Amino acid sequence: MAKGNSIYKHIDWWLIGIYIFLVLFGWMNIYSALYSEDSAFIFDFSQKFGMQIIWILSAFTIAILIIFAFDPKIYSVMSPLFYLLIFLLLFAVIFIGKEINGSKSWFVLGPITFQPAELSKISTSLFLAYVMSKYGFKLSNYKNAFTVALIILVPMFLIIMEKETGSALVYAGLIFVLYREGLSGWFLVFGLTIILLFVITLSTSSFIAILLSIAALFIIDGLIRRQVLINLILCALLITGLSFIPKLASFFQFLSKINIEYILLIICLPFLIWFLYKGIKKRILHVKYLVICFLCSVAFTLSVNFIFEHILQPHQRARIENLLGIQEDLKGIGYNVHQSKIAIGSGGFLGKGYLNGTQTKFNFVPEQSTDFIFCTIGEEWGFWGSAIVIILYGCLIGRIIILSEKQNDNFVRLYGYCIASIFFMHCFINIGMTIGLLPVIGIPLPFISYGGSSLWSFTILLFIFIRLNLTRWK
Repeated sequence: MAKGNSIYKHIDWWLIGIYIFLVLFGWMNIYSALYSEDSAFIFDFSQKFGMQIIWILSAFTIAILIIFAFDPKIYSVMSPLFYLLIFLLLFAVIFIGKEINGSKSWFVLGPITFQPAELSKISTSLFLAYVMSKYGFKLSNYKNAFTVALIILVPMFLIIMEKETGSALVYAGLIFVLYREGLSGWFLVFGLTIILLFVITLSTSSFIAILLSIAALFIIDGLIRRQVLINLILCALLITGLSFIPKLASFFQFLSKINIEYILLIICLPFLIWFLYKGIKKRILHVKYLVICFLCSVAFTLSVNFIFEHILQPHQRARIENLLGIQEDLKGIGYNVHQSKIAIGSGGFLGKGYLNGTQTKFNFVPEQSTDFIFCTIGEEWGFWGSAIVIILYGCLIGRIIILSEKQNDNFVRLYGYCIASIFFMHCFINIGMTIGLLPVIGIPLPFISYGGSSLWSFTILLFIFIRLNLTRWK
């Protein structure tokens, strides 16, 4: 017993303190978002804010059980079985789940509804840490890399099938874990480039996106070979010449029947072959990788319109178009974000005061207790309140990373990075869409948004790490 007591003295109270503050602060703002004179009692269990206290108390119970009741070895040993079980639930909910708000991702058991997608974040984090912590594991091994990709992509695919694109996007954050474990930083650059090409292609045209890809090829090659000035001059001359292709295509009738993107690629092909030949001849290793990345970026650019028109849902297309300014619909698909920005902007520096938010009180912002809870904080608590919440999330994520780096057990370190990445993606996407920097994809703000499934899953994610961190002191 003495040994057990000495271990529990090392519980990380900083993480627990931040967790409790965010949970209770969230409850206060859920109450404010739904407050009315007809239902002013905060413990009215017929209202969402009354139900939230039940979810909070049950979450606290789960946290206590994780800390004191379960052997921490179970999380590693049972992670494959847990992953398989959640995989079956994700698969089953597509066929027998209940559709809510256009997403068929919910199981309904009497008065209780829950999303397997929320539990999938836990199972994927544990199983990924389990696989990558094995002795001799290296991402440079193609078999290991394929296994890791499969672990991440399988739940992502199933969640997309449930039309829960926002939850699936969170898994992209696990690339930070892979980066920590040796994945080349060029993969991160390539991923950001793909996002940038997607935005540029939709906002302008695929022709301009390909021109920018050519410019990036020259600039990156110049940076690697330390001849930036020469490459910039060559790039400027080439891009200037290529930019006249649309004019030439309109001047010559036989060219007007060909897409200008194909004309651009035909003209660039000799330059690309020469660049590749010169690199191979001089044994410049990075050249072939740059050529492969360029070809992949071109292929992606040419497929953006197909992806946008045939893969994304109509409401997703509308939200992206509204975000990029392609079309503006302040009374339709852009209504939520427009009202959210009004609410946050009207809060000023100090806010209007608790329970005094006019945008909140008159229900201008739909889903204000769930996905758009941050606009309640912005309106009533102002810039300083919003800043404190963001700083606390930063402290939470930073503390998890610091503790992860101190671990002797690779499994604990990897799991810590997994949950830090998940928390970061949730905060980044939720706050980003609330202030109009990202499209609305509907994911909760950790510990603050209303909902039992999300609160339980975030609590389990965090407290498993807190419990595993205690093993460091044995």
